Formats: sequence, C-alpha cells, structure tokens
Amino acid sequence: MANYIHVPPGSPEVPKLDVTVQDQEEQRCRDGALSLLRHLRPHWDPREVTLQLFTDGITNKLIACYVGDTMEDVVLVRIYGNKTELLVDRDEEVKSFRVLQAHGCAPQLYCTFNNGLCYEFIQGEALDPQHVCNPAIFRLIARQLAKIHAIHAHNGWIPKSNLWLKMGKYFSLIPTGFADEDINKRIRYAIAAAMWRRTVLLKRTAWSFVASLVPMHGACRVINSCSESHLLGVRVAQFWTVRDVQFIDYEYSGYNYLAYDIGNHFNEFAGVSDVDYSLYPDRELQSQWLRSYLEAYKEYKGFGSDVTAKEVETLFVQVNQFALASHFFWGLWALIQAKYSTIEFDFLGYAIVRFNQYFKMKPEVTALKMPE
Repeated sequence: MANYIHVPPGSPEVPKLDVTVQDQEEQRCRDGALSLLRHLRPHWDPREVTLQLFTDGITNKLIACYVGDTMEDVVLVRIYGNKTELLVDRDEEVKSFRVLQAHGCAPQLYCTFNNGLCYEFIQGEALDPQHVCNPAIFRLIARQLAKIHAIHAHNGWIPKSNLWLKMGKYFSLIPTGFADEDINKRIRYAIAAAMWRRTVLLKRTAWSFVASLVPMHGACRVINSCSESHLLGVRVAQFWTVRDVQFIDYEYSGYNYLAYDIGNHFNEFAGVSDVDYSLYPDRELQSQWLRSYLEAYKEYKGFGSDVTAKEVETLFVQVNQFALASHFFWGLWALIQAKYSTIEFDFLGYAIVRFNQYFKMKPEVTALKMPE
C-alpha cells in the first residue's frame, strides 16, 4: 500500500546509514548508537553521550541520546523489534513520517539505518488515561487528528484501505499452538476463526465509508501521543502541554477509514499494561469528541465548521463498529508478538484481553443497513 502515499515535492531526503545497532548488550548498543551520532552529531564528544532507554514501547526499543545534564538536543534511536518486519511495512512508515513532517505534524526524521531509524525528540509530559478524558486535551487530540486526516497525500491515486490486507496477513501469521494447553483452548484457530467470520461482517459495512479513507496513524494510544496529535503511526511516548498535542511513530500507518482510527483511539482509553475497559468513553464524551473532530476536519478541508447532530451520530455509529475491528487487529498482533518479541510484556495476556473485549462489545449499528 506504500504506493498510495505521496511525499510532497521538495521534501528533504532521508539518508540511510549502513549501521546495525545491537540491543542485547549495553556496550554493543552504545557502540552502534555512537556510530549513528558520528554522522548526525559529529561535534558531540562520544565520552559525554548519555543513553537513556524508554520502556513504554511494545513494538521496538527506543533510546534517547544526548550530552550534558539537560535534554535540550536529543536524538532518538528506535531499534526495530525482532521480526517486526512481518508486521510493519517500513517503507510505508518512512513515507508517512515524511508526509507528516512536511505538513508540520511530526518531528524531524534524521535518518534510517539497517534495523531502525533516528528522529527528533519532542519535549513533553507523558499522558495517562485520565488526561485523554480531559476536554481541554481531547479537543486538541481531536483537532490534530483531523489535521492529519485532512492531508491529501495520494497524488491522484485512488487510495484503498490497508486494514483488511493487514488483518489477513496477521491472521496467516498467528502461531499454530502454544505450550500452555489452556491458552491453546482459548485463543487457537477455533476462536480466531470465529472472530474472523465476525470481522468479515464489519468489512461488508465498509462500503458506506469509502469516502472516508484518509492517512491514518493506526496505533493511536495513550502511550503514543505527544503534545500535538495525529493518526498515522505506531506507539511511542505520549506527552502533553497546555497548547499542543502530537502523536509520534508511524509504523502502523497507511490509508484507512477515519472511523477505524478514532475507534482505535477510543479503545486505548483503557490503557495498555493495566487494561480497564470501563474507561472506554461513554456516548456523551464520544459525542463531544466527535463534534470537535468534525468541526476541525471540515475547517481543514475548507467546508466551514458547522456540524449537525446527524453527522455526529453517523460517525458515532461508524466509530463503534470499527472499534471491534481494532480489538481483532491488536489481538492478532499480540499473538504474533508473543512468539517473536524480546520485549518484556505479557503479549498473550494482552491478546486474551482484546479478544474478550471483542466478544463483549456491542457496537451501535441501528443507523446503518447491512448490505445483502
């Protein structure tokens, strides 16, 4: 799907450095990071460089590199997780990053290297699920997300959703069995196949949303926003200021239904490590959020900013349908990560939580008619 993402003319090229950063041993990791910094920050004294590991990510390893006591100039080194090439289109990720950077919606991308990329660190403070319910903050998130969705980045192509393609790929990659027989009983093919059949019903409703294909973030998590906001990337660290919100990381980006991106974000109100779906936004909060989003989206597209109650209701229905697809997507993702990832995280437990929520959730569908 990367061919659908068009990088604006004049965007600076991103150098690719022939460097591999090993992450299993501290010294080898440092040696690799210093090799990158010799190109990116040649004036830095290697003896004075501090490396700080961020532990929030559950796809990759993220290291901040800086000199001195204050983090004024920081180079982030992101090392791709083991076998994540099975899950992520890295060319598409870089293109998405460059598109967002060109529109002032992403930090500066410094370079790519053999097993990762380097980019600018944006100062901020980590958000938690309580922050995303704060009207002052969620309106900023909704507005920045609308700005991303309003970007015209397909250069005349007719964009297609990559959601079903990725789901099908993930479905084919899930492990055929786990050592724990109880886990096998709960999440092997019988359950996965049942969910797949149900997800096909969601796909059948997508005909209604073709006009809503947009560049999307794809992993709009509480751990992934950063004092500005958008819907096109991966997970990383989310920060906030009074004035701004910005999402960072674009691994799961691509053209998709805007309702999926928003539904995925609503699911992430529940958190990641200590998941609590009682925090899923109620109808009133969703309505406020969606109205803020639609006002901004229309403004960015040049359609004015008046939003009707019917428009909010229609988007509410779509969002809650695609929230189901989000559970299925990340459940499959977690099963694959459970087999390959070296990151310390209970991926199997997370998969079970997402699948259980998939079955419990009853989306509002009254405003839509299923095609025959």
